[in-house]
Amino acid sequence: MVNILIWLFTAVLILVSVFLVLVVLAQKAKTDGGMGAALGGGATEAAFGADTGNVLTKLTINAAILFFVLTFGLYLANIYAAKHAKTSEGLLPTIAVPAAPAAAPAAAPSTPSVALPSVVPVEAAKN
Repeated sequence: MVNILIWLFTAVLILVSVFLVLVVLAQKAKTDGGMGAALGGGATEAAFGADTGNVLTKLTINAAILFFVLTFGLYLANIYAAKHAKTSEGLLPTIAVPAAPAAAPAAAPSTPSVALPSVVPVEAAKN
């Protein structure tokens, strides 16, 4: 459910971003015609009347507020999704490693047994 909302908010955020760019480019500059005049600044005056600057300014402010609210909402939604993700849906896959067969212990090389002479106390040897 959260993933669907994340995808929906992302799509709306892309649309708002494109709209915001277009509205900013359509505005007239204070000193010169700028890009607003090149993109049909006269057409906006004809459509909205003499108060074109106020209408475009209000649209820009509202689009910017919506942009930041959507961005912050997506941030919180991604944090929520990361905290409530199931462990089976982790970022890295779990790989089962087969157990190595137990190796038989190597037989120790046989060493020749040497009989050591028995030590007899000196007093017992004299008797």
